[in-house]
Amino acid sequence: MMRMSAAKSPSVSRPRIALVATGGTIAGISAGPGYRAAVIDVPDLIAAAPGLQLLAELRAEQLMQIDSADFTDERLLQLARRVAALCAQDDVDGVVITHGTDTLEESAWFLHLSVPSRKPIVLTGAMRPANAPGADGPANLLDAVALAAHPSSHGRGALVVLGGQIYSARDATKVHATRLDAFAAPHGPLGLLAAGAPRWYRAVTHPHTADSQFDVNRIAALPLAGLVSSHGNMRPEPYRAWAGAGARAIVHAGFGAGTVPGYLVRTLRDLSRRGVLIVRASRAGGVVIRNAQFDDGACGSVAAGDHPPTHARLLAALALTQTQDAEQLQAVFDRY
Repeated sequence: MMRMSAAKSPSVSRPRIALVATGGTIAGISAGPGYRAAVIDVPDLIAAAPGLQLLAELRAEQLMQIDSADFTDERLLQLARRVAALCAQDDVDGVVITHGTDTLEESAWFLHLSVPSRKPIVLTGAMRPANAPGADGPANLLDAVALAAHPSSHGRGALVVLGGQIYSARDATKVHATRLDAFAAPHGPLGLLAAGAPRWYRAVTHPHTADSQFDVNRIAALPLAGLVSSHGNMRPEPYRAWAGAGARAIVHAGFGAGTVPGYLVRTLRDLSRRGVLIVRASRAGGVVIRNAQFDDGACGSVAAGDHPPTHARLLAALALTQTQDAEQLQAVFDRY
């Protein structure tokens, strides 16, 4: 761990921000037509973003150095526990996490649900590696620290900031593989960064962080949860394979509003009777309503609401740490 600070007047008090680096493209280096993620360590990330020390007193650490595609549930728990521990410290006012964009939305959502703190938790990354022309990492990191340092960010749950846009972790989604504006949200951003300060335009109404029923400090491990995406000519084998691997939940990323092909209904009902939670989500976006176009009551399945499949998988895993009752599980999806 390292502490970064700049010369300042003794009368000036800056927010104390913990910077947790995990790798990703923001720490990547171009190599031929592609690039290598997770190469640059956190001191160099800070050096590439002049002015950070004017925004906050930084405490930086390299928790991991991985491509975010390599995030597992175990690593996700490790990250969440570390963020929770930092938020619990009196000398930390907020936390910033640098993260690869491939699974950034999943980590942000998990922190949003499981870290019991009202302190700002901000995730950022980059779409271009650090040595690429027009690298976006330094500007994103400056925005993330400015956001975490601002008093108006308290109590808003985990936040995602890229390209000056501020998203709630509840609905931030990566929607493009290469563009700088790769993230979006179905209900729009919460706000934006202007002149180094956030401007807010909407708020999150669902419970999170300090108001969540989940606390990472009380979770030893996550039950295995899988995901199967719909396509024409589907087969039951992927669902059975997840169950055979020990999955306690399977998210069915269905067509439209969570449609289940008729030839898969028996498979899903059989798995549900064997104790595997089936969650109907939509691969297209929108709201999946319980018992609409599918008999969730007869199947014992849960409707994901507006949660995308990746979010539904993590929420199912968290919910199963507390209950296996179908009605209570549905209530969790409706609440969050």
